[in-house]
Amino acid sequence: MTRLQVTCSNKRDSYYDAHERITHIGGTTGNGTRWKLTVDEAIKSIEQGTHQFFVSVNGRNADVIVALHNNQKYLKTEPDAYSPNNLLSLPDCL
Repeated sequence: MTRLQVTCSNKRDSYYDAHERITHIGGTTGNGTRWKLTVDEAIKSIEQGTHQFFVSVNGRNADVIVALHNNQKYLKTEPDAYSPNNLLSLPDCL
């Protein structure tokens, strides 16, 4: 299983539901290669056990997990006492 740090995300600008606002997550591997996945690809990867994802906030890591809202799967970080939502607050992926 590969563990990757999420350092960016793409969001829908005018989407009101935060659970469906993120479209992509991305980052850089240990060797400097950039990666970017759709939310559906990341969810599948987590559920199949091929990847784990995390974000780093103020020196602390928070794992990215699959959650369910209104019967729709989405990504979020485990509760870590930081606001706003870690994934929504990341800079845009190029």
